[in-house]
Amino acid sequence: MANVDRRVHVDRTDKGLHLQPQYEDRVGYSYGAGADYKSRGPSTNQVVSLIVGVPIGGSLLALAGLTLAGSVIGFMISIPLFLLFSPVIVPAALTIGLAVTGILASGLFGLTGLSSVSWVLNYIRGRSDTVPEQLDYAKRRMADAVGYAGQKGKEMGQYVQDKAHEAHDTSLTTETNGKARRSHIG
Repeated sequence: MANVDRRVHVDRTDKGLHLQPQYEDRVGYSYGAGADYKSRGPSTNQVVSLIVGVPIGGSLLALAGLTLAGSVIGFMISIPLFLLFSPVIVPAALTIGLAVTGILASGLFGLTGLSSVSWVLNYIRGRSDTVPEQLDYAKRRMADAVGYAGQKGKEMGQYVQDKAHEAHDTSLTTETNGKARRSHIG
């Protein structure tokens, strides 16, 4: 009885992935250093991990269920409270949201100011590129991005055009075979 080796062999020049089973003369599935897996039982590590993993996994699953039940019960109790106190909660939530937005914006402005001051100091010290070099670099990057987007646009347009031709050819083939008739209004 021949055994099938289920390793995947990839031809790097091919665009697809092909599974090519190879037949071997060994009996049974090899596991480890040429041992027969069917005659060999589970390893000690597998038994220990099962003994330890089942109670831990079960208890975590039970805790997850209790947490879900508690969340649903808390949500059901809090809905009437939210409705009762909504005239106070909604303005408070808006105020807190605006305050957090202001704090984050001020931090962002501060980081922008620090990085600007750092760039100016490095420019004065002569440690950074000159402005024209940076502008040239930015222009090259922008031109590359525009060229890439244009190329992708052309490819997508060609793809859509090919699909439209295929659909048109398919509908013409169906008409000539008598299977379907298209009616033109106009």
